[in-house]
Amino acid sequence: MPNKAVFNYSSMPLYTFMTNTYTGPGVLASAVQAAATAGVGFRLTTTSVSVAASSNLLLQITNPVASIRTVYLAEISGGTTAAATINVYSGGTIAGGTTPSPINTQLGSSTTSVVTTRQLIGTLGGTPTTFLSTSVTAGAFLFSFHGGIVVPANQVLTVSLGVGALTGSINLLWWEQ
Repeated sequence: MPNKAVFNYSSMPLYTFMTNTYTGPGVLASAVQAAATAGVGFRLTTTSVSVAASSNLLLQITNPVASIRTVYLAEISGGTTAAATINVYSGGTIAGGTTPSPINTQLGSSTTSVVTTRQLIGTLGGTPTTFLSTSVTAGAFLFSFHGGIVVPANQVLTVSLGVGALTGSINLLWWEQ
């Protein structure tokens, strides 16, 4: 066996074979893209709503007790017309409000989400545990978790935007497995 150098010198370039070209591209998909392709990705939005002084915009998802799926939060996004605080809670109670419907990110899919939802302009009740709290300035915001927040059966995730007179929105993106 000859004794050859393993280094690639400019006078002796290392032979390569292109396997990822524009005519035969490699495929790399994020978990969110794979979930959308499989029809198990979901998005929920509050749309843009006015929030009165001393109130919060609240958006909540609950994975029911008997759920056969686990929820993996991909991102929280939205916008606000004034400086505000975003809090993400484990738990909390929203009394009243509306029940917006999650949208499957594979448009036309008949698969529905297992979560129940709640939206309210007001205050969060119960004894939630805060696990993310940050201030945002007026404008858009985006927090990417890439599935790093997990909501198993019988658990609640609540997002709060406020406090104060503002117009804002909250969007949640997740997949279920």
